[in-house]
Amino acid sequence: MQKNKFTLFLFVSFLFITSCVQKTYKKTVVFELDTKDVKNIKTVGVKGNDKPLNWNYVKEMTAVKKDTTYSIALTFLTGYKFTEVKFSINGDFELKDKGNRRIEFSDKDTTVYKAVFNVAK
Repeated sequence: MQKNKFTLFLFVSFLFITSCVQKTYKKTVVFELDTKDVKNIKTVGVKGNDKPLNWNYVKEMTAVKKDTTYSIALTFLTGYKFTEVKFSINGDFELKDKGNRRIEFSDKDTTVYKAVFNVAK
């Protein structure tokens, strides 16, 4: 009887261990932010809830065309099919009192996400 209980315990343990493993994906997102309606831009950045982003610091974006378009390419190693972000200009965050932007990862390796600062889709 003890041997059967032990075997059952091992089998159930194996099921729990193997069923908890989630497949991860390597996804690159190119964020392109239109800032043409904002004046006196010093810094532009993005925050989010999945590495390499987080909500505690801003990842600075690079000017493609100063005061008009900013961009950054980030690679996520995730088990999710989406991520959430918000953009900031001069430390001021967009879409106050509104939800985060939800970026659905493409089935391909790279997703291009185009946004206008403080304008929800």
